[in-house]
Amino acid sequence: MKPGLVPIGAPLRLLGVLSLFLTMTASFVSAADTFLTLNLRSQSPGTSAVKETKARWRADKTALIVCDMWDDHWCKSAARRVAEMAGPLNEVIKQARARGVFIIHAPSSVTSFYKDTPQRRLAQGAKFSKTPVPVSTSPRWGTAWCWTDAKHEGVLPIDDSDMGCSCAGNKCTIREAWTRQIEGIVMVEGDALTDDGQETWNLLAERGIENVILCGVHLNMCVLGRPFAIRQQVYLGKKVALMRDMTDTMYNPERPPGVDHFTGTDLVVGHVEKYWCPSFTSTDITGQPAFRFAEDKRTAVRNSRRR
Repeated sequence: MKPGLVPIGAPLRLLGVLSLFLTMTASFVSAADTFLTLNLRSQSPGTSAVKETKARWRADKTALIVCDMWDDHWCKSAARRVAEMAGPLNEVIKQARARGVFIIHAPSSVTSFYKDTPQRRLAQGAKFSKTPVPVSTSPRWGTAWCWTDAKHEGVLPIDDSDMGCSCAGNKCTIREAWTRQIEGIVMVEGDALTDDGQETWNLLAERGIENVILCGVHLNMCVLGRPFAIRQQVYLGKKVALMRDMTDTMYNPERPPGVDHFTGTDLVVGHVEKYWCPSFTSTDITGQPAFRFAEDKRTAVRNSRRR
């Protein structure tokens, strides 16, 4: 062979090496994407100590439940915040879904709006699975509310006895203003839709789901108390986590403890971290800065939801 000439087979061998490298790289990326790395924050009851640990959850063993992100609300300020959060939350859902997380849309009391959708049929068609005792001893547990549990938690740190309208001046009239999930939250084939605890359990059991992430509204009410939500999932033995930047509370700053609305939400997040489950921010899924409401004018240092 003359000097400087390249054997005819060399380019083919180079292409083979390159193809193998790309295949190995794709396999590595795919393997990495099958796990969620979450910075789980928790607190100890009776102290102000905050603990953060890293957890690796298999994406295909994880469900993300979107609680009560309705198209409207009886409280105008609550409706405004839901509309603001919907777009960023939809992006989180999109990325979580792409990584293999099972998405359950849970817009309570309006599931009939979706009666002919594949998402609703998927939930209704899931194979029945018996729940652990004592949940299964309650004939209505699938739709029953999980009230504050004095054996498990302390008193909520905010007074929401007035139902928490944070609108200044005249308070909004309580009514059922919602008809569907807000349109900014997109459902796709493979997602499920239910507001029933038994249907939720069936879906989780059918897929071998071990980990459950809760997001949506409102933390001091529905995200804790719905039959598919935090308290119930803890009772059922799931590993549960709250996405703390993708939630809100019904809290009126005129009520005790007299802090601003967003500090009130942080207090409830702390309550959840002490008594129910750890929390993390959407950054762990998207790699982007955590969501923050435009009305939240507090400094980043003071905002414990971002720590």
